[in-house]
Amino acid sequence: MSNNNFIADRCDFRQGETIKGRYTVNKVLGEGSFGKVYLVSDYNGQKFAFKLLRLWEVPPEIRQPLTERFEMEFKTGQIQSENLVQSLDFGTIGGNPYIVMEFCPGGDLSQQLGRCGDRAVTICQEILMGLNALHINAKVHRDLKPENVLFKANGVAALTDFGIAGDRNHRMTQRNIFGKPNQIFGTYAYMPPEQVNRARGDATVLPTTDIFSFGALAFQLLTGELPFGTLESHNDLVSYQKRGKEGNWSRSLLYGVRNGRAWERVIDACLQPDFKLRAQSVNEVMRLLPENRQPQQYRSVPMEMPTYQPQANTNGYQLNIMAGEEYGRHIDLTKLMRERGRILTIGRAAENDIVLKSVIDCFVSRYHCTIKAEDDGTQWHLQDGQFNSESGQRVPSRNGVYVNSSQVGSYGYYLKPGDIITIGEVKMRLENY
Repeated sequence: MSNNNFIADRCDFRQGETIKGRYTVNKVLGEGSFGKVYLVSDYNGQKFAFKLLRLWEVPPEIRQPLTERFEMEFKTGQIQSENLVQSLDFGTIGGNPYIVMEFCPGGDLSQQLGRCGDRAVTICQEILMGLNALHINAKVHRDLKPENVLFKANGVAALTDFGIAGDRNHRMTQRNIFGKPNQIFGTYAYMPPEQVNRARGDATVLPTTDIFSFGALAFQLLTGELPFGTLESHNDLVSYQKRGKEGNWSRSLLYGVRNGRAWERVIDACLQPDFKLRAQSVNEVMRLLPENRQPQQYRSVPMEMPTYQPQANTNGYQLNIMAGEEYGRHIDLTKLMRERGRILTIGRAAENDIVLKSVIDCFVSRYHCTIKAEDDGTQWHLQDGQFNSESGQRVPSRNGVYVNSSQVGSYGYYLKPGDIITIGEVKMRLENY
């Protein structure tokens, strides 16, 4: 799409003004580099958060990717979960995209750090429920921090700000394009080692990224402090990240809070610097949480997370691309098997049976992996790499293949409906239909 299609008028709304003939501006809730959030109300008096992308201030060359990312944020907010701030409406005004979202009047988590008392378990459960809703839909939040956990009118914690939810590899300045410069340190405070300096071999973004961030957030919720020390300036950053890479978090500080030792195994499982040794799913973290001794009215979170539910009657199987440059594409495996045979190759080269678009980041290898239909096509086996006829050997991909949070080994992996396949920045879910 040409940049000429992204012409935007200046739209600065004042208190009392009406937007689109429907929303009345009450006040400004927050403002970043190119984004502004207003508290608005409709003609029934119901309040909403109105997030405007101020496209008129954005350089023409990045208007298209920012607009696409903004729309992706809206779609992520449509995932149904009590623990995600819901997206309600999307549109443009004067050429500037906007999202209308639930308004959460209870403020954010930063107001409760170090003083939440017995509610810590419930809050953590609710955060994990939000992460689970993202993960089973092939999304990784990637920016979990106190400012992105809001409280609804009923007191329930909900995640927000899905602008970088596992879609592409953005630099820190791009990731924080809706935030102020002084918020960047806040983001670094919760980033796992593999996300700080992403080498080509570590290009894959997995749910374990969010699990590390959750561990740092839970530690701060309990103690009021960050797990790896002070982080207020560039001078602190190197030592903070060094301790993070070493897994050297402050156990003594945790022991000093009420019931702190009961949380040790939770924090330790989440803050493992090696993502392969870290807790691999939010279900695993949920089971490690201390017993919830809250009054009955607060025990609203089940201990087992909802999972993807396959279709009762199966006519075939497909891969649904849920993150990446071809978001929304459906690949009919059953049809391809009938047309091309039981062994299907996947990669970005045109010779593959399944060609994945990877122009921006190229984290998908030319000949990345193979998926094979077993017997009558009711079971699928995924294997990293492809057979090279010249060498007579299987050549592995450059970045690996992951199912859920686990890397597919040399023997491959038998898939089941609901499994999330991650290839570079592309995330696909196996579904039956």
